[in-house]
Amino acid sequence: MYRRGSRWANLAGALAIAGAVAAVAIGLPALDRAVPAVRPVAENARFLVGAGVTVVPPPGASVDVSATRPGSDQGAALFILGSVRYAVVVTAAGSPGAPVTLTGAEMRLRNKITRLHGYQVTSGASPINTAQGTVGRQGSYASPGRTGWYAVFVGPWGVAEVTASGTDSDLRGAIEPIQASVRDLHFPAEAR
Repeated sequence: MYRRGSRWANLAGALAIAGAVAAVAIGLPALDRAVPAVRPVAENARFLVGAGVTVVPPPGASVDVSATRPGSDQGAALFILGSVRYAVVVTAAGSPGAPVTLTGAEMRLRNKITRLHGYQVTSGASPINTAQGTVGRQGSYASPGRTGWYAVFVGPWGVAEVTASGTDSDLRGAIEPIQASVRDLHFPAEAR
């Protein structure tokens, strides 16, 4: 036998739970939208990309935390400079029986670029070195309304793919600080 007061108490409890669920379902996405994905980074501070690879972003850069995922074996960092997107992605070096070569890594990156509709590589295969002495390859690409630059490096820690793209005038103004940042990439001495 139920008492009338307990029905009202059950109804009030159910409404409170439904209200809490609604607050979470509506409030958390709203809070997520209110927190900006792009945040400034400290100037001259090393930023972990992944697999022990670090970089010092260009002055005035911000990081897009929604596209940045550092990890112990791989990782990615996306920096923003005006309309320019500067990405560093680190992946595994391949299997011990089939290590990735610099030529193979560059071809893989070029293929990723040209698989995108309207993108084409406009130059490539010129050397680039980091201050640490790691040798890589660099080139450029174009797409409708944007131009781009890429670099790739290979070591026992993995493969680092770097891309920068923006409007022609914005990329031209940002390319020197980006290339200086790339020359400051630091790679671990051995595999992780």
